[in-house]
Amino acid sequence: MNTNLFSQAPAPDAIPAEARGLTLGAIATFLLAVRQYLKRKAASKSEHVSRAVFDAQVLTTQERLHTNQLAVLEKLDVNHWELLAALERLATRISALEAGFARLDERTRK
Repeated sequence: MNTNLFSQAPAPDAIPAEARGLTLGAIATFLLAVRQYLKRKAASKSEHVSRAVFDAQVLTTQERLHTNQLAVLEKLDVNHWELLAALERLATRISALEAGFARLDERTRK
């Protein structure tokens, strides 16, 4: 046991760099978490909205969604008709190819 009151404390270099890095990282992470918590807490205070204003906003949102839904349905309908037309063209082409193959098959059998 060293009884000398003026003995030197261990040098900061005696603490491994890895332990210092872990400690600083833990402190920084804790400080960032506290900062984020305080930001959310401050941002969570919202204004009170009257019932009339809320109802008006709900109605405008509902009308906008309805308009968007109608536009999407119109686009789907147009795409559906285009696909049906393309399918009809392909069916006609396949029928013509089948008829051509049938004639070719009849000629090669003779």
